[in-house]
Amino acid sequence: MKGTVAVAVVVAALAVAFLAVTGHGAVTCVEVDANLLPCVEYVTGKEAKPPALCCQGVKRIRALPAGTMERRFVCECIKKAAAGFDGLKNDAIRDLPAVCGSPLPFPLALNFDCNTIPRA
Repeated sequence: MKGTVAVAVVVAALAVAFLAVTGHGAVTCVEVDANLLPCVEYVTGKEAKPPALCCQGVKRIRALPAGTMERRFVCECIKKAAAGFDGLKNDAIRDLPAVCGSPLPFPLALNFDCNTIPRA
């Protein structure tokens, strides 16, 4: 019994340490990327307005990050994903949350420093 409790304590400590290191709890970059993938045609200028799936994804992104570390993590995920696409339009990226009617708790900009997101 004593060994089982010790193992449970070690597992719990490792989980807390992992979350502290990754800084994002349950939010993953895969989740962020999947929500914003429908926006690529709009932010590259191939479509005049974002499709409905894109705006639904922006709204889900808005709901994901609960605290400062999560917001910073989501911001970094967005920047990393954007780095993989050529021809992104800065104005379209910046305006995307407003066009979708779902402002984010941080600006969308390729040169934004995610570490400047204020504490929630």
